[in-house]
Amino acid sequence: MKKSTPNLLLAIILLAIPFGYAAYVYPSLPTTIPIHFNIKGEADGFGGKDSIFLGPGILGVVGLFTFFLLSNIRKFDPKRVKEEDDGMFKKFALFMVAFLSLLGLVITIASTTPSINVTKLLLPIIGLALAAMGWYMPKIHQNYFAGFKLPWTLENVDNWNETHKVAGKLWLYGGIFQAITAATLSSKLAFICFMTATAIMVIIPTVFSYRMFKKGNQVNK
Repeated sequence: MKKSTPNLLLAIILLAIPFGYAAYVYPSLPTTIPIHFNIKGEADGFGGKDSIFLGPGILGVVGLFTFFLLSNIRKFDPKRVKEEDDGMFKKFALFMVAFLSLLGLVITIASTTPSINVTKLLLPIIGLALAAMGWYMPKIHQNYFAGFKLPWTLENVDNWNETHKVAGKLWLYGGIFQAITAATLSSKLAFICFMTATAIMVIIPTVFSYRMFKKGNQVNK
């Protein structure tokens, strides 16, 4: 058995959970179910009961693609990720699969239980996932597939490392902020806080990387 086989089996099991739940509730579903929700968590789009499998299907395909990409990154990344990074990327691949599986499960539950405010469920989960990604970021070495892939980070190793240190802290604390505000504020205000924090988490590392490039990629010791 290849070393990657247990991880692949675990990934398939995780991605199958939303399908299992969808199949379980399918016989009891009404003819029409919610398939889209506005920022307040209210259903504003509907489809046939077969649509219950749409969310898990899309996220399942994305999950498997992400798993294979991150698990085999050393084979096709031109920068050839260091061997010691390989295990970290494999763990990150499973993390992404678990995250996408959870998203699929939440979306499926929301489609079968319209009284649930899906925004109050999804935003805290996404916020915590972004916080976890922030924890990973400083550990990610220069590559073409994961991290802040900017012209200046890909051109210079120091720029990559310093940018990901900044981004890691921002995403860690920003994700926690998103999860807390999403769980405690109204859906509309939580969405505004979430999007504002996301913009900050993307813009600041990008500006930092560019400014470091303009200064000659000098590292402040």
